[in-house]
Amino acid sequence: MNRREFITLLGGAAAAWPLAARAQSGERVRRIGALMYLAADDPESPARVAAFARGLQELGWIEGRNIQIEYRWGGGDMDRVRRYAAELVALAPDVILVSSGSALAALQNATRTVPIVFVNVTDPVGAGYVASLSRPGANTTGFTLFEYGTSGKWLELLKQIAPAMTRAAVIRDPSITSGTAQFAAIQAVAPSIGVELTPVDARDASGIEQTLAGFARGSNCGLIVTASPSAFRRRELIIALAARHRLPAVYPIRAFVASGGLISYGTDEIDQQHRAAGYVDRILKGEKPGDLPVQAPVRYETVINLKTAKALGLELPATVLARADEVIE
Repeated sequence: MNRREFITLLGGAAAAWPLAARAQSGERVRRIGALMYLAADDPESPARVAAFARGLQELGWIEGRNIQIEYRWGGGDMDRVRRYAAELVALAPDVILVSSGSALAALQNATRTVPIVFVNVTDPVGAGYVASLSRPGANTTGFTLFEYGTSGKWLELLKQIAPAMTRAAVIRDPSITSGTAQFAAIQAVAPSIGVELTPVDARDASGIEQTLAGFARGSNCGLIVTASPSAFRRRELIIALAARHRLPAVYPIRAFVASGGLISYGTDEIDQQHRAAGYVDRILKGEKPGDLPVQAPVRYETVINLKTAKALGLELPATVLARADEVIE
């Protein structure tokens, strides 16, 4: 499916929902809402939708037969996210899938009764989204993105691929709890490997460009991009800047590398969409989200773009290549 077909299909979902529900008179059609942090035309969106649909199909839920899914796409616009959260709640779905912390916050403001399953959320307890990981309580459960200790491994990996590096810029979003915590985890590792850190605010595109331009005038530089919706939305800009300034860079998820970034280490986000179908299934069958424990990632992956490595003149160590789950050539 190409991106235009994908967007057309999603656009028709809203109109089809009540018709499908009436058409299947012999079988109750269950309604699922989905509030996504990406834009509908983002190259990563089709894979996430497909993984969720595949997980549901494996459990016997077929769209147009016994379920109907209503998607809303935030595209990084919080006003739109809040509006879509209210829209989905007004449709009275049986359960809502949500794919970021900021979108989850908007949904919880809109409802404390409609069951919610989240994916790709960091530290849901610290952010106040759930009471605990084992007993989340209320109407919310889901899947965490990663543990903060992972952030320190990004700096270690960067040092492995660029041993001469002594200075690293770190793109993070200081306005969210996870942005501060990820940077703190990297700071904890930096002294032991002799690296000086420069924080860069992910929320400001022009600021990213100006700060990296000044930073790259020095020598022995590298770049780390922490996980945040702000950085993800600006991934094309960040990747282009890393190439322009010849900065070896480590990213939090595969999508950056697929777009031309050098290397990533992090959670398989597509796998989380697939796993979320299991919790949606259990809720549709009568279980309460507050009784379902929040689950940690089960799959981390290292992805390398060899074309980018060659463009940077990097000879990647055999140990790093051997640990790669995917090599893009």
